[in-house]
Amino acid sequence: MANTSSAKKADRQNERHRLHNRYYAKTTRNAIRDIRNTTDKAQAEENAPKVFAMIDKLAKIGVIHKNKAANLKSGIAVYINKLA
Repeated sequence: MANTSSAKKADRQNERHRLHNRYYAKTTRNAIRDIRNTTDKAQAEENAPKVFAMIDKLAKIGVIHKNKAANLKSGIAVYINKLA
């Protein structure tokens, strides 16, 4: 339990940030899943830049590591290139 007013404020901020990060991370995971579940190459190529931007934003704000972002983007690109 936080004892000082600054620790209490930090707890409030941490909770807000946690919920914010969780929302954007989950939204991005759903977008990645949607691309990986599609079999239409044109649709996947259309959605890829939006998903790449979402991944880059997560890496920029520190929700995921920059190497994980690169691996996710690479995996999506490989999947899209393999579609017929």
